[in-house]
Amino acid sequence: MSTDVSGLTLLGGHGPAPETPDAALLERAPNPHPETLYLARFAVPEFTSICPVTGQPDFAHLVIDYAPRDWIVESKSLKLYLGAFRQHGAFHEDCTVAIGKKIVAVISPLWLRIGGYWYPRGGIPIDVFYQTGPAPEGLWLPDQGVPAYRGR
Repeated sequence: MSTDVSGLTLLGGHGPAPETPDAALLERAPNPHPETLYLARFAVPEFTSICPVTGQPDFAHLVIDYAPRDWIVESKSLKLYLGAFRQHGAFHEDCTVAIGKKIVAVISPLWLRIGGYWYPRGGIPIDVFYQTGPAPEGLWLPDQGVPAYRGR
């Protein structure tokens, strides 16, 4: 089975790092199994953004789960899009929800959820969760696998 990737601009070539998330191009490819209900997961254990107040780095482990419809996320473009947050000032809640909404806008999945497991700053870890609604019936939905933060 061959997948048409002719419209993709970043896959297989040199992809410049975008300056901001708004400038980043998030691309999609045709779902090779649009008639099948399945879950796709991206685990991003080294996500970084900047605190909009202090300018200090913030770190998170993101887990993005989605049930594709007609499109899937092209992973290299996702990597570049997420990398654009490294110099982007935004609160944890904004980063997590904005990423989920951007993916939904680009691929219109049957369902999406994102878990943002943020590492402590100022002694407080923040976990942020967003989903588009109830998971479709029959979708195998494994635990995101990121334990709650435990202090030492």
